[in-house]
Amino acid sequence: QVQLVESGGGLVQAGGSLRLSCAASGRTFSSAAMGWFRQAPGKEREFVAAIRWGGGFTYYRDSVKGRFTISGDNAQNTVILQMNSLKPEDTAVYYCAADKDYPSVYSGTYYYLISSYDYWGQGTQVTVSS
Repeated sequence: QVQLVESGGGLVQAGGSLRLSCAASGRTFSSAAMGWFRQAPGKEREFVAAIRWGGGFTYYRDSVKGRFTISGDNAQNTVILQMNSLKPEDTAVYYCAADKDYPSVYSGTYYYLISSYDYWGQGTQVTVSS
């Protein structure tokens, strides 16, 4: 059984920083990519960032580019989301996700899609006060 466990959420003032971590466990776990999504109250879950292990490619939603950085260690099955210059609109529950296989046909939006990921964490709350 695969488990993704997030940590590092909390309350921070606007302009501050938080570092989210996600650790994956499971006897046979391996992934092609890992990512972060978020869901604010009353809104749909949305893509934040992803890292594809093959090639080390990273992907970000436009609103976090230049402020958030995703990194990780494929061998350790961990992924980090460093969030700087936080804004109140970043307030949400943040979810870690993992895609176990590389796609047979890759499109430019593949890692932005919820359906591309096979495993999900329980989420960690991030609250940014103004």
